[in-house]
Amino acid sequence: MTLRFLADTGVQVSPLALGTMTFGGAADAKTSRAIFDRCREVGINLFDCANVYENGLSEEILGDLVADCRDEVLVTSKAFFPTGQDPNAQGASRRHLRRAVEGSLLRLHTDRIDLYFIHRFDGKTGLEETLRALDDLVSEGKILYTAASNFAAWQVEKALGISALRGFVRFKALQPMYNLVKRQAEVEILPMAEAENLAVFPYSPLGGGLLTGKYAGDERPQDGRLVESEMYQIRYRDTYDTAERFATFARERGWEPAALAVAWVGSHPAVTAPLIGARNLEQLEGSLAALEIDVTPELRAEISALSPEPPPATDRNDERSESGWLAR
Repeated sequence: MTLRFLADTGVQVSPLALGTMTFGGAADAKTSRAIFDRCREVGINLFDCANVYENGLSEEILGDLVADCRDEVLVTSKAFFPTGQDPNAQGASRRHLRRAVEGSLLRLHTDRIDLYFIHRFDGKTGLEETLRALDDLVSEGKILYTAASNFAAWQVEKALGISALRGFVRFKALQPMYNLVKRQAEVEILPMAEAENLAVFPYSPLGGGLLTGKYAGDERPQDGRLVESEMYQIRYRDTYDTAERFATFARERGWEPAALAVAWVGSHPAVTAPLIGARNLEQLEGSLAALEIDVTPELRAEISALSPEPPPATDRNDERSESGWLAR
């Protein structure tokens, strides 16, 4: 397994990372242990979590799992979404972030969080307030590096500008949604990450299960996120045709769709490591098989052609044509 650097930190991470949102929910403690042990066996060293996953239980289980190898792994967490009925138990204010970090440290049974994400941009809190709070937490050693999840490119750039102006620690990583049917990150987020030397850990490389091949054809699963969650149904509606074309493409070439979907995400030059997740070992093995696929530029282009390419940020599609200015 070839490790990759987390931005300019000098810290090396595996080319796949495990998201632990299922821990304590779809995966009980025993299954979570099996998933974790298998990931460690193949060399995965970054485990992603959040304070809202299963109301904190995911962090508790992850904390137990990393206890014997804490110095060998990187643990992440996040804060923004509500953690209680108190109206202040949410957001990215100094008050909430400090309480959120303290709570995560207790549940994770650790003295530091390696990479701490703001889970979503907080339009009601001054960004300078958020960044100063994170800077203080880094100074105290409670978090080591800061990051942003679900931020737009302009929001990240604004944060980087404030950090440069005020001398705060700057974000080192991003966590956008990115998969074959959700490619908006290609427009600005991924190019920006390359330009700013930010690590990228995309989530949902399988599109909530859509790109596993289970939703191709007339028979559909009776359970899973796309069946059980209205949020996922809304997110991925009108994408089933693409998923079916992709599943056919993968199987005709001898690959399982899940493995190829993860490998495609990981092949983008801006991506550090896709975040994989699983309810059980069988699902996990499907994603781990991505490590065995070499996605060449030619193969990536073939796969990319199966879904619509998002328009450029300027919406000037004509610039991509043979008659556009860039071709002259």
